[in-house]
Amino acid sequence: MPRPSFPRSIVEFQRRFPDDDACRAYLFASRWPEGFRCPRCGRDEVGVEHRRHLWQCKECAHQTSVTAGTVMHKTRTPLSLWFWATYLVATHTPGISAVQLQRQLGISRYETAWLILQKLRRAMVAPERTPLRHEVEVDETLVGGRHSERRGGRQRDGKALVGVAVEVRGAGSGRLRLQVLADASQDTLTPWVKGSVERGAIVHTDGWKGYGKLTGSGYEHRPRLQRRRHPDQQKLLPRAHRASSNLKTWLQGTHRGVSPEHLQVYLDEFVFRHNRRRTPMAAFQTLLGLGTLHEPTTYHQITRRAAVPVTEQTG
Repeated sequence: MPRPSFPRSIVEFQRRFPDDDACRAYLFASRWPEGFRCPRCGRDEVGVEHRRHLWQCKECAHQTSVTAGTVMHKTRTPLSLWFWATYLVATHTPGISAVQLQRQLGISRYETAWLILQKLRRAMVAPERTPLRHEVEVDETLVGGRHSERRGGRQRDGKALVGVAVEVRGAGSGRLRLQVLADASQDTLTPWVKGSVERGAIVHTDGWKGYGKLTGSGYEHRPRLQRRRHPDQQKLLPRAHRASSNLKTWLQGTHRGVSPEHLQVYLDEFVFRHNRRRTPMAAFQTLLGLGTLHEPTTYHQITRRAAVPVTEQTG
């Protein structure tokens, strides 16, 4: 039995998920499309659902729920609210801020909306995702910080350094990877490229010396040197520069700035949207499916302290 399809319109969504029971049935069918299997013993004999919405294996008496191990693990928030948040995150092309989510869903506390978004964002990275392949443009860009008259292209001025790697697909762009980097040295750039790009791929970079070890690391390195009489950098690595520009526009337009400690999570969201830009509706089921591959994330793990989260600066 195949997994259930995803809603293709907001009208269908409202019709299919009117309450928590409908959401729970959808999760059950998505997690066990071939029928229930006990996560402990693997048997398929299951008793009736408990009042606490737990399924108990008849063989080993192990109890599990449809939300166990997902982004909704041990949640006290109604499942219907989680489904609406997931749908909005997956289908709203520019992304959505915690303030917008709070307003649209009528959530009383900002912290609840913020936590839901953070958990969904952490479910956007599939642990088993494959490296970029064949031909890839690699570059770095600076995000955030303050504006000033910087004398060098890689001077930071309080900005975060972000690595950008994007597949070449004809004249267009394929899959994308973004990563916060400590610096632009060979010791940082080489391991990052190794973790993002498949060995044997053609890697295009600028002439920065930080990429000097790529040839000896199993890649066909093709650095592109900028000519002084042709200062238009957009022609140097067009796909990487386009991704960098779109990222900065998105961060400023949707979130109006992001705190450094949470920047990687927002980069992962941008990558998620870019890589699924041609199938936005499918991202709803993908988000729920990806959540089952992650260890549950707690509030304290997200904030790293028992404090109120920093409010996203958005209207």
